[in-house]
Amino acid sequence: MKQLWLIIFFAVLVWSGINPKDQFTWFLEVLPAIIGLIVIIFTYKSFRLTTLVYSLILIHCIILMVGGHYTYAEVPLFDTIKELLSQDRNNYDKVGHFAQGFIPAIIAREILIRKNIIPLAKWRNFFIVCFCLGFSAFYELIEWWVALLSGEDAEAFLGTQGYVWDTQSDMGLALLGSIVALILLSKYHDKQIERR
Repeated sequence: MKQLWLIIFFAVLVWSGINPKDQFTWFLEVLPAIIGLIVIIFTYKSFRLTTLVYSLILIHCIILMVGGHYTYAEVPLFDTIKELLSQDRNNYDKVGHFAQGFIPAIIAREILIRKNIIPLAKWRNFFIVCFCLGFSAFYELIEWWVALLSGEDAEAFLGTQGYVWDTQSDMGLALLGSIVALILLSKYHDKQIERR
């Protein structure tokens, strides 16, 4: 399993780094995936996660790398969807922000359950949703700081595409993603945790 995970990760990483739309944007977008890989490597033996969590992390990394290769505003499939549905913008970034809530929710859930930090499920779920929303808000602050430091170079990284409510909708989608993850995956996740 881990060899396949690494093969997929590095294959997509290498592909994304070959002639990306914008080198600076590519670096900014794939950096969280690389940081995630480093964390996984250092924690794999001491705190091995479930297959579900590792699979979700890989999906999130792929989302980041695809966005890095094309920039979030120019992913071809979502350009096609934009034209077919007569949308005003390429909405690939919205997939990324939904995942930004969905996937960290299950990561946080596993850590909280296995470390027995918040034993009551309702309080644990409340904390997870708050954590994911806080993480999303912090990411929006990082985007803002990058924009301030790099000026025009950050436009592709921000990916607002002229949408005035982009920041708020990004956080809203992360919030929704965390709630949907808890509703859809909690029972399956519990079974994987029990099999550990």
